[in-house]
Amino acid sequence: MKSVLMFDTGVATLNTGDEIINYSIKKNWPEIYNDNYIMTFPSHTPSFHWWQNLLMKKNSIYANADYKFLCGTNILYTNMLRPEPAWNLFLPNTQIAQGTICVGTGIGINSKKTTNYTKRFFNKVLSHDYVHSVRDEKTKVFLEEMGFKAWNTGCPTLWGLTPEFCTEIPSKKSDKVIFTLTSYESDKHNDQLMINILINNYKEVYYWPQSLGDAEYLKRFKNTEKIKVIAPNLAAYDQILNEDIDYVGNRLHGGIFALQHKCRTIIISIDYRAEEMSTTYSFKCIKRTEIINSLDNLINSEWETKITGLDFEKIAEWKRQFE
Repeated sequence: MKSVLMFDTGVATLNTGDEIINYSIKKNWPEIYNDNYIMTFPSHTPSFHWWQNLLMKKNSIYANADYKFLCGTNILYTNMLRPEPAWNLFLPNTQIAQGTICVGTGIGINSKKTTNYTKRFFNKVLSHDYVHSVRDEKTKVFLEEMGFKAWNTGCPTLWGLTPEFCTEIPSKKSDKVIFTLTSYESDKHNDQLMINILINNYKEVYYWPQSLGDAEYLKRFKNTEKIKVIAPNLAAYDQILNEDIDYVGNRLHGGIFALQHKCRTIIISIDYRAEEMSTTYSFKCIKRTEIINSLDNLINSEWETKITGLDFEKIAEWKRQFE
């Protein structure tokens, strides 16, 4: 039995999408969870102060864990010296995290080039002994340029979407749909168009607020009287996705979570992440500006869900490092 430290990006997050990523890692990697002792640490908040690392004897247990994993999301930034870092560590206080291995992580670009501080930080914190798992080519190149070994395994939320699994996703529309909006990337005109189209095409329409501001954002729209709002937590969302229901919305991981539940899914892209991932992995995705011309027809068309671009043998080979 090994001791395993997981840096969980779903703790202290304002976006339930981070919880979906961590849920997916656990679901799609039972080998590491079933047979080892798991210690979970938050990534968004500091683990311990530097003086606690000096005085607390049990900190050596965490620091000397057999494996340490950083779980998904855009958390590797080109400038890690930030007031509110997604991975809340700074160079003088990295003892517990040293030797960490990335699991499906992505890059966030917040500077023109990778800063010297960032290079020093990652060379101190990330493992040089294991191959890191990243979710796209851009992140792979980012790590390789700093001297790390990395494979593009895709996002762990997709690891269970095998061709056999996808054949069980319906090709025709349901009578019910659940949708999402993104309050911090608002487009009131096109979001209203989407709501109107869903109301016109489905007998029952549900709304799931994935983050804190999404519930209030819905109140800004018309034609919402018959919409049923689901509790803003993953358990409530998980429950309704077990019904015969479609997903349409501009939350990327909300849509992928629906695919995991074998729901017919249309993701509305509002930024580069969904567009790039849909190009690579072929899930149904349209730009928000295309709603007026494409969404109604797509809802009423018959089509199969096929996820391409995932190298399942590469994913399995990456996991075998830790057997």
